[in-house]
Amino acid sequence: MLTAQTHDDLPLAGAMFIDGQWLPPQNHSLIEVENPSNEDVIAFIPEGTTDDADAAVAAAHAAFPGWAVRPAIERAGFVNALAAAMEADLERLATLVTLEQGKPLDQARGEIGAAITFLRYAAENARRIEGDIVTSDNPSEEIHIRRHPYGVIVGLTAWNYPAALATRKLGPALVAGNTFVLLSHEITPLSGLAIAELAEKVGLPRGVFNVVTGRGPVVGQRLVEHPNTSLVTMTGSTRAGREISKSAADSLKVIRLELGGKAPFIVMEDGDVDAAVEAAVAARYTNCGQICTCNERMYLHSAVADEFLDKFVSASQALSIGDPMGVVDMGPKVSGPEVTKIEEIVARGVAFGAEVLLEGGRLQGGAYDKGHWISPTVLEVSDNASPLLQEEIFGPVVAAKRVDSFDEAVALANDTEFGLSAYLFTQNARRIAQAPYALKSGEIYLNRSNGEAVQGFHTGWGQSGLGGEDGKYGFDGYLRKQTTYLNWG
Repeated sequence: MLTAQTHDDLPLAGAMFIDGQWLPPQNHSLIEVENPSNEDVIAFIPEGTTDDADAAVAAAHAAFPGWAVRPAIERAGFVNALAAAMEADLERLATLVTLEQGKPLDQARGEIGAAITFLRYAAENARRIEGDIVTSDNPSEEIHIRRHPYGVIVGLTAWNYPAALATRKLGPALVAGNTFVLLSHEITPLSGLAIAELAEKVGLPRGVFNVVTGRGPVVGQRLVEHPNTSLVTMTGSTRAGREISKSAADSLKVIRLELGGKAPFIVMEDGDVDAAVEAAVAARYTNCGQICTCNERMYLHSAVADEFLDKFVSASQALSIGDPMGVVDMGPKVSGPEVTKIEEIVARGVAFGAEVLLEGGRLQGGAYDKGHWISPTVLEVSDNASPLLQEEIFGPVVAAKRVDSFDEAVALANDTEFGLSAYLFTQNARRIAQAPYALKSGEIYLNRSNGEAVQGFHTGWGQSGLGGEDGKYGFDGYLRKQTTYLNWG
């Protein structure tokens, strides 16, 4: 069991959870975990090795037969118990997310609430694992199609929502009868370890859920390549998704990838400008812009562009930025390199011809003397080839381009390698009906901000991923089909 370190809310993360035990890394090397608000080292995690990855997969592989034969409703009972334990511990878990990731505490509470909802929804699916009986062409025969768990599933999660992304994968995987190995991102690993503590507390059988820590190119690659890994589910960058695809290809593993996005935010001349501004602000700046479905580029009809931009810039300036443990709109970026990346893309965008409407950028001195602080930047561009409109920013920077028609907006929105999310504000019924056919995106928000529902289906097109999460389609992705030709003649 992990013990408290500097904060009562933090585990001393010097061990990994493998086969129901807290084990130190086999090389005894540790990685520092930083608080992005002040750059303090708040914990240490094991720098896992390929041997640690092997041990975790071995534990999950050994636990699979016994777990898979339990009734699904029994498996769901453990998942519900974990959800209840997280709910009882919500404030500590939210504080932990804020300390390691930097999002404001009220947003961290929302993340833990979402993590609990993912588990409970998954548990509800225990009685929905269904097959089919199909008529045969032969006499005295039926064709039975059944669903079975895959076996060992590896979950690789990003640093922007460390708790919610873990349970989004863990819940349906376990209810479906699989066992699970989680590798939390090394920047934000503590949430996954805290969930493992609670899983141990509620009596989840040994080996069913394992958490390893370390670096993706070492531990993550071994988990993906391991011969006993059956399915890999990953949330992260498109670059990382491509690497996982290559690593999984030789053994033909099933992969499910939720990758980067470059969501267009379209406002037409008949859109509700005030509602659009409110949605655009929320969709750009929540979690400091570190959401894959964020408003990444705005296409504004020329008839409303001036009004929209005036209001959007004013709303962006009004955002409070500060200690995420307090009541603020934005906390820090997750790391120093992330701030540098944003500075570089803004510089390239300006060199490409962008006009700066709100000059934000790195905050320094005073309350911002330490930490990774950055304020909103708003720009206007005239060329859709601008890096500001083509590259994922993942931070509080957004560029706008004026358009003169719906067709132009759609063409520009689709001019990207990504296809995760898109937004459209219009009151025109024909455009609303057209949007799902016209926009090449796995998720579309019409006249609202972002935030998917647990019963929906979160999926990307193009370079934004393969497979998807949530709802009945997401749950079904954790089961494989088997066909039996039952002949009694």
